[in-house]
Amino acid sequence: MNYFCFILVFIFSITMINAQTQSHHSSETGNEIKALTSEQINSHLNGEGMGLAKTAELNHFPGPKHVLDLAKELNLSQSQIDSTEKIFGMMKGKAVYLGKIIIEKEKQLDQLFNSGNADEESVRNIVTEIAQHQGELRFTHLNAHIQQKEILTSDQISVYDKLRGYVVKY
Repeated sequence: MNYFCFILVFIFSITMINAQTQSHHSSETGNEIKALTSEQINSHLNGEGMGLAKTAELNHFPGPKHVLDLAKELNLSQSQIDSTEKIFGMMKGKAVYLGKIIIEKEKQLDQLFNSGNADEESVRNIVTEIAQHQGELRFTHLNAHIQQKEILTSDQISVYDKLRGYVVKY
């Protein structure tokens, strides 16, 4: 019986050591772009918010997508709906455009490393470009929230916050 327990403990120990040495990145080796998941790629290509405007959202600056989703509950006028659709359309169009650029730059970065030719200057250049586009993407989402707040009443913003589950502190 002791020999059987020893074998079980030994097998368990080897399994645990193997699990600890395998990188958490190992599941991403087959990705087209190693630095991004397929969900992140799709979010970029679809112009989704990805939490980029969370600071606006949680500080009483509603997002146009959610405002449109809650149009009835917020009792939006047709003028407010039209303005919100315009804000959302412009934001989404620019976000999709920037998302495509970010994906392309991430592909270039991945290809640079994959080729074995990565060097400090070329990596710095691509990473700087990616960062600039990511900053512009975040600004695009945040700015849509700023524009959205300007067309809503304070009562509508309060209702929006409550419907979205945010603690309202006015």
